Amino acid sequence: MRAVSKALSSRTIVWWSVGLAVVAAVAVTVLWLFLGGGDEASAHRLDALRTAASLVLGAGGAAALLLAARRQRYVELDLEQKEHDANERRVTELYGKAADQLGSDKAPVRLAGVYALERLAQDEPRHRQTVVNLLCAYLRMPYTPPKARPQQDEAAAQEQLVRMTVQDVMEAHLRPAEPDVFWPDIDLTITGTTLEFFWLRNCRVRKASFRHTTFAEIAAFRDTEFTENADFHRACFTGTADLRRAAFGPRRANFRNTVFDGDVEFGEEPEAGRSVDLTGATAATDTTRGWPAGWHEEPDTADRVRVVPDA
Repeated sequence: MRAVSKALSSRTIVWWSVGLAVVAAVAVTVLWLFLGGGDEASAHRLDALRTAASLVLGAGGAAALLLAARRQRYVELDLEQKEHDANERRVTELYGKAADQLGSDKAPVRLAGVYALERLAQDEPRHRQTVVNLLCAYLRMPYTPPKARPQQDEAAAQEQLVRMTVQDVMEAHLRPAEPDVFWPDIDLTITGTTLEFFWLRNCRVRKASFRHTTFAEIAAFRDTEFTENADFHRACFTGTADLRRAAFGPRRANFRNTVFDGDVEFGEEPEAGRSVDLTGATAATDTTRGWPAGWHEEPDTADRVRVVPDA
């Protein structure tokens, strides 16, 4: 939203100028009509002219003041524009530097970039979605968890730390219970990647897409509200999926063809209710499972069940 200028507007200056001119004209006319006639007409007329001249001079002084105010307006506008341009350059430089840090091959430098972006978003609300988009893009980068690698890899462990820091930053700023640091109306797009220990609890998100994403170890969306839309189409939960009291907006949350290989719990319904589409979703049989209202499971294969809607 564009900031409202505090400088004196041209319209205000014009209206004051017109008003002063009208007052001067009316004063001259009145003085001439009422003081310029009768006995000793010449003397009265002279006095009227003197008074009118004083008024005209006063109006001229007021006009000069208005011209000075107009110049002051232009000075203020120029200063505001310079301050705005300087702030935009600062934001651009900070954003560019942080983005470069995220691309570093050194984990400490990448961590510095994450925290720099967090501070930028906290100080500049209109850039928050842009910062979140960049953090989401970082999480979408190809990644193999350390446990899935054939041998210990220090670089992979450091990358795991950076990614979990990104996730922690997003969770910390999506909790409406902490208004001083809450970022409202944020969209998340983290698709086609692998997320470990993904915590998004007691948060509020406008829209989120996790299509084709693998959630390893645990994914916790407990008590989180998606105000418009949530898309988990063909996501895979290899560990625990905690969706207790997760609330979804007016559109049905898309869990079509989602795979649950670990424990899954939707828990009790949130107060606002929720609408979920689990068509084609399957789950492992050797797990604990709790489905949302309106859905139940049926045998599928020897070690899996499929989720179907209630009749």
